[in-house]
Amino acid sequence: MSNFKILITDGLDESGQSILRASADADNRKDISADDLLKAIPDYDGLIVRGRTKVTASLLDAASRLKVIGRAGVGVDNIDLDAAKKRNVTVVNAPMSTSIAVAELTFGLLLALARELPRADAGMKQDKWLKKELEGVELNGKTLGVIGFGRIGVEVGKRAAAFGMNVIAYDPLISEGDIKRRGAEPVSIQDLYAWSDFISLHLPLNVQTRDMIGKLAFSEMKDGVRLVCAARGGIIDEAELVAALNSGKVAGAALDVFGVEPPGLTETVSHPRVIATPHIGAQTAEAQSRASEDIANEVLSALQGKPLRWKVN
Repeated sequence: MSNFKILITDGLDESGQSILRASADADNRKDISADDLLKAIPDYDGLIVRGRTKVTASLLDAASRLKVIGRAGVGVDNIDLDAAKKRNVTVVNAPMSTSIAVAELTFGLLLALARELPRADAGMKQDKWLKKELEGVELNGKTLGVIGFGRIGVEVGKRAAAFGMNVIAYDPLISEGDIKRRGAEPVSIQDLYAWSDFISLHLPLNVQTRDMIGKLAFSEMKDGVRLVCAARGGIIDEAELVAALNSGKVAGAALDVFGVEPPGLTETVSHPRVIATPHIGAQTAEAQSRASEDIANEVLSALQGKPLRWKVN
């Protein structure tokens, strides 16, 4: 066994912990506080986090031994990538592990939104027979606009096509030819807004995408559009979403992510035409196992100087 020490702060499936402990000293300190983490971090060569732990410049300043940060999942907006790069700390993630889980949740939200399933279930539990009030819409023949046509967007597109939907996509980082080969019709963002009956977001949160779905975007959308977001909180301007819901411009929204998490009982969460779930996109047994194994192997590879599959910075 090497002398490498790895700290796990947000929990990790046992399969991943076993891989780590076969080659290093791994400490699982799930839910460690920010203050305690700041005190502990100087002793570690590797750090594995999920979305809860904030890896700030101050934390990195204290991490005198740190060589690698592993994100057990996809999004790395909780990690100061610039600060990590300046300190020669490698950041890796596990982008392949949760794609199916997030795509399946997205499509589940899409169906729930189309048929008002949460409202139907809540009514039954209150002994209310809301049959006449619950007239939904069919997915067959509708247009789904996918913004961000990477791994997850493609999987959502496949499921939509199986339901008879017309799939269009916008992704400035992918060529039109590649979008077509992946199963969608490439369009401009303006045409996507104008033509889509449903819109699904699959983007990272960064300077370009923060509040991307705001007042201007809503004004360009088809009346009665329905939105699904299981990507990152902050891409949708929630105040503008509420305004669009209240005006009828947006018929409904299904959100698994929020600008602040947990959001509390905000106007967005409590809106009658919003389906809200607590960031459960990657919360399947299969995805958690894959993520833990992928990130364990990647972090060990970084520490051992081996080639990396998913280096972020």
